[in-house]
Amino acid sequence: MALKSFRPYTKSRRYLTVLDKAEITKETPEKALLEPRKRSGGRNSAGEVTIWHRGGGHKRMYRVVDYRRDKSGIPARVAAIEYDPNRSARLALLHYSDGEKRYILYPVGLQVGMTVSTGPGADILPGNAMAIRHIPPGTPVHNLELFPGKGGQVVRAAGSSAQLLSKEGDIALVKLPSGEVRQFHLDCMATVGQVGNLDHENITYGKAGRTRWKGRRPTVRGVAMNPVDHPHGGGEGRVKGNHPQTPWGFPTLGAKTRRHKPSDKYIVTRRKP
Repeated sequence: MALKSFRPYTKSRRYLTVLDKAEITKETPEKALLEPRKRSGGRNSAGEVTIWHRGGGHKRMYRVVDYRRDKSGIPARVAAIEYDPNRSARLALLHYSDGEKRYILYPVGLQVGMTVSTGPGADILPGNAMAIRHIPPGTPVHNLELFPGKGGQVVRAAGSSAQLLSKEGDIALVKLPSGEVRQFHLDCMATVGQVGNLDHENITYGKAGRTRWKGRRPTVRGVAMNPVDHPHGGGEGRVKGNHPQTPWGFPTLGAKTRRHKPSDKYIVTRRKP
């Protein structure tokens, strides 16, 4: 897979790049695995905007992805590799031997026609899922469960993978893509391999309209506003008069907002020193 660039017959085309999508083998999604995706426009139940700069964009249907990987001992054949507008990763459509169809995250090295399996008897091959206790240390993994049976919650973005460092007792140490080292229970499920679509991070949108297609509206800088609209506003020229703040006066740009969570005790090394 590689990036496509264009002859610059317009200014926005000069820097625009797109993925060639050579690995995609099926254009239309599996209809039985689609669900409607309601859009809020960043508004809560009272109609107030709580998440700014959202709205518009192309309509999307949600693809139901199997994060639990709970069909243990039933082999599945990879029927197709598909595009998903809701995430950076690609999806692999699996046809199980019992007739069921499911989507999983497409890992690097998985090809149409290959067989994928789940459970303790599965080989250490891309796309196979099993409990961490059955995965040897040093193996790259993705789609990890934070709690056994809850389904994969971390390491799901395109090109990401975590490394299983060690196992002791019922606890395994896993290094996440952020650099954080975290404890996982050995019964947590994980999928072998690295998530596909590696060039996603190298895409250049090239024009503002392509961002609007994603449902992201323009963001106006505070220093470009008047004092009545933002604490950073006003002044002759650019004025650095106060600390970075939100429009309502709360600290931002580096201010810590994460509250103490019960899961903090599982963090061995934080991503930031």
